[in-house]
Amino acid sequence: MEESYMFTRNKALLLVHKGSNTQWSSAKKRNARRACELSYCFTYSQNIWFLFCRVDSIMLVEEGFNMVSVDASDKMLKYALKARWDRRKEPAFDQWVIEEANWLTLADDIQKPGNGFDAVICLGNSFAHLPDFKGDQSDHKLALQNIASMVRPGGILIIDHRNYDYILETGRAPQGKNIYYKSDLTQDISTSVLWVNSKPHMITLDYTIHVPQATTKNLPEVSKFRLSYYPHRLESFKGLLTEAFNGKLEHNVYGDFNTYVPGQTKAPCYFIHVCKKTA
Repeated sequence: MEESYMFTRNKALLLVHKGSNTQWSSAKKRNARRACELSYCFTYSQNIWFLFCRVDSIMLVEEGFNMVSVDASDKMLKYALKARWDRRKEPAFDQWVIEEANWLTLADDIQKPGNGFDAVICLGNSFAHLPDFKGDQSDHKLALQNIASMVRPGGILIIDHRNYDYILETGRAPQGKNIYYKSDLTQDISTSVLWVNSKPHMITLDYTIHVPQATTKNLPEVSKFRLSYYPHRLESFKGLLTEAFNGKLEHNVYGDFNTYVPGQTKAPCYFIHVCKKTA
């Protein structure tokens, strides 16, 4: 499931804990459904913490989850607050908690319910927007430790990142339909890598997007924008998560929300990590 500094794109903290016996209905949107399928198919209305305030949060509120959504972006917070206000007469939206928070100071920014949330969700390649300011990934480690601390024993963290291994090895993003946005509108993605002391430090993707019916609204038919990320390699990120949970986790990796087999022929666009805290 994009901004401020804090970070230019500090998204997605979603928290869930058990509530009433409201059954999980079939999700209206694919990503919300897939996230919940990976959440071991919760059958209760859970307490979820979403690490960003975007449409993903709204979908899960609609599905009956008890939601806490946080973001460091004023723009995204305003969007979420407006959505909550517009639907305030619906009990689920009236109870939706929206907070400003920084991944590096979560304990100070967010009140953890009891021993933690049933699920914490950080999707859409959001975590890769946190730079490695000091060159030693200490900020990445601190942020992941803070995020993991919000998960109750037996709860899960769902977090993802692009397939940066493929990008670094080939110099381009994997081919295939993007699971988070309408990638059939993408005309071109140019990739560049910044190396610092012989190590990849930042990947920049320059997008060229065709905008349907843009001319009818006096807008350009083609939109161009740039996004920069820290290139987390799969094995390295697995190590960061293991450290964040002090080794007390069950860790599964999916490729584009499907079973991932190392070395498989089709390279996934995204790796999704599902971490269940075991203690």
